[in-house]
Amino acid sequence: MSFEKIMARAAGRKGGDAVLQSLLGPVPDNASLAGLPDDRALSLMAERIFSAGFVWRVIREKWPGFEEAFLGFEPKRLLFQPDDYWYDLASDKRIVRNPQKIRAVRDNAALVTRISAEYGSFGKFLANWPKNDQIGLMGFLGKNGTRLGGNTGQYFLRWTGWDAFILSSDVVLALRDAGLDIAEAPSSRKDLATVQEQMNRWAGASGLPYAHLSRILAMSIGENRSLEALRSRLRGEE
Repeated sequence: MSFEKIMARAAGRKGGDAVLQSLLGPVPDNASLAGLPDDRALSLMAERIFSAGFVWRVIREKWPGFEEAFLGFEPKRLLFQPDDYWYDLASDKRIVRNPQKIRAVRDNAALVTRISAEYGSFGKFLANWPKNDQIGLMGFLGKNGTRLGGNTGQYFLRWTGWDAFILSSDVVLALRDAGLDIAEAPSSRKDLATVQEQMNRWAGASGLPYAHLSRILAMSIGENRSLEALRSRLRGEE
């Protein structure tokens, strides 16, 4: 199926081309991530990890407390903290007290520090990763980070401003409807490579960023969510 047909279907469901365009968000600029400080990269990782399984708005409202508790998410400062500091966080009311997710912050502080030492910053690492190989970047995050696999890694990339598609249930449904022979929850190397190849073809033919392709796919099929619900999600609420 051509992407023009998918886009036309999405526009028809949302009330026209102008409305659809208003729901796509800004055009991502991967190069701009070179200026992303390491503490903000780690903060975004942590926010997506703690948001998994929660209403995003709840985590966002508590986030100033997270920033205080985790020392501004400065990776090197966190890595200097003794075990007692991390143990005490499990009873800190400023944050969601999930020991596994707290440990993930410590692990990912080490990842950010290691990558920053090699590339100049974690942001520069992201900026230089080819945008036509998101699956490769997802694999790197899943293998080398903690709790950064699956949708969490995808949402982390999207939240940094990296040009990422999200393999939500609606996006996968749209991909299967377009003829891709992939599982309902694609996770195999073969399925993920198939998704990347198709997204690359559509990006090349349409000139659209991957994030916009993803949103259009999601709005073209499945539950026809209200405009307010979609705009709320675009603002980072759920």
